[in-house]
Amino acid sequence: MSVAFSPNGKRLAAATNNKVHIWGLMSDQDPLTMEGKNIGSVWSVAFSPDGRHVAAGCSNKTVKVWDSMSGQETRTLTGHSARIESVAFSPDGKRLASASYDKTVKIRDITPRPEGDKAI
Repeated sequence: MSVAFSPNGKRLAAATNNKVHIWGLMSDQDPLTMEGKNIGSVWSVAFSPDGRHVAAGCSNKTVKVWDSMSGQETRTLTGHSARIESVAFSPDGKRLASASYDKTVKIRDITPRPEGDKAI
């Protein structure tokens, strides 16, 4: 299980089994729940520096990125050969690092693509 505060401190993301929940800390609304198809367990979550996205490191060897307001999946990153243990955005939000149980770290450019491709 992993938890992360949004950059402004008003929301909290938590990884639970195969889902990510985001709570508004100043609200009594139900949490926004994001889940991916066959992602397995979620080991790590992180907000982007602008708070617009949340990334999750999953046991199915992928990193999922969701819009943190709508819950819409925006990317699926692949390339590791074992579960993802940790994810982190760069301070400028242009890169995403993932560390895997396969003993590798991958750093990917995640700047928006004009053609709208959802995978790197």
